[in-house]
Amino acid sequence: MDFELSSDLQALAAEATAVGRVAAARRRHREDGWLIGHDPDFALELAERSWLGMTWPTSVGGGGRSMLERFVVFEALISEGAPLATAYFADRQIGPTLLQFATPEQQARWLPGILAGTSMWCIGMSEPDAGSDVSSLRTRATPDAASPGDWRVSGAKVWTSGAAHADWCYLVARTDPDAPPHAGLSEFVVDMRSPGIEVRPIVDQTGDDHFCEVLFDDVAVPGDHLVGRPNDSFRQVMRQMEHERGGIDRLVSNRRLYLDCLPLADTADARVRQEVAALESAYRLGRLLVLREVLGQAPKAFSAATKTFCTEHEQRVAAFCGRVLGPAAQALEPGGSEAAGLHERVARGLAYAPAYTLMGGTTQILRTILGDRALGLPRA
Repeated sequence: MDFELSSDLQALAAEATAVGRVAAARRRHREDGWLIGHDPDFALELAERSWLGMTWPTSVGGGGRSMLERFVVFEALISEGAPLATAYFADRQIGPTLLQFATPEQQARWLPGILAGTSMWCIGMSEPDAGSDVSSLRTRATPDAASPGDWRVSGAKVWTSGAAHADWCYLVARTDPDAPPHAGLSEFVVDMRSPGIEVRPIVDQTGDDHFCEVLFDDVAVPGDHLVGRPNDSFRQVMRQMEHERGGIDRLVSNRRLYLDCLPLADTADARVRQEVAALESAYRLGRLLVLREVLGQAPKAFSAATKTFCTEHEQRVAAFCGRVLGPAAQALEPGGSEAAGLHERVARGLAYAPAYTLMGGTTQILRTILGDRALGLPRA
C-alpha cells in the first residue's frame, strides 16, 4: 500500500507547518498549543486561511474540503505548537455536533462565529464528583416557572478548558432527575456572560490556568438554546466524544519537544536507540489509528483505543525527554513572555504528562468502553 500523501496534500502540510512555526514562536512554551494556546489573533488568521470548518458543508459556510486536508493542516499546526485553543474546540467538536443535532436556525446563529474565528467555546461536561462518568452528572436544568419554555441552570462544572475566555458553553445538564442515570440529560448552549455564572481558573503544577471551575447559580437559558432532543444527551455526547478522542491532537501535543530533544540523545547507547525506535514506531502506529478515525474506517467506539494508545505515547515521549536532559530538566527559568529554554519545556512536559491520559476520559474508563462497546466483552 502507498501511504504517501499526494503532492497537493504535501504542499498544504508544508504551508501549515510554516504558519504554525511562526505562530508558535510567539508562545513561551510550544507544547499543547491546541489546549493552552489562547491567541484570538491567530484564530482570525485561521479563518482568513479558511482553515476553520474546512470539512463542513459549503451550504453553511464551510469549506467543503476533504477530511485528509483538515488532517494535514492540524497535524502540522499542533506538531509545531501553534496557539489554537481559541478556535480549536469549536472547530473540532462543537461545529460538527451542531451540524448533526442542531436546528437550521441554531446553526445559522452559532456556526458563522466559529467559522470567522470570533467566538470561543468551552464544554461543560465534567463535574467535581463526575469526571469521566457522564451518567453521574448532577448539574440541573429545570423549567423556568416565570418564563414558560425557558430553563434555569444550577450546578458546577470542572476541568472546563478555556472557560475563562469563552463566549459560549456547550453544557450537559440533567433535565429529568427521575430517569435512569444515562437518561434524563439534555444539552444547551449557554451564554458565558449570563448573570449567575462564575468562572474560577485552576492553576496546575505547571503554572497553566486553562482548566476552570464554572459555577451556575440559577442561570437563565432560553428554550431555543436546547440542542437536539430533550433527555437524549447521552447519545449525543457519545457522538461528540468520537470527535474529541480520535484526533491528531491526542498524538502530537509534545511532538516538537521530542524533535528538539532528539539531537541530544546518546544514540551511541543501544538502549537509547531502542527507545527511539520504539517511540518512532509508536508515533507511526498512532498516526495510522488517527487516520482510520479521520477516514471513517475505525470500528464503533474505537476512538477510546485510539486516544488511549496515543496519549500513553505522549507520556512516554515526555519521560524520554526527561531522561535525555537529566537533572538539567529541573532548572526552571523565571516566567516571562519570551520563549522558554529547552530544559524548562522538558520540566513542564514532565509535570504535565499525567494529564494526557486524564482529560477527555481517563484511560481506565476508556478501556472499559473499549471492552464493553467495541469488543463486546462480558461484564464481571
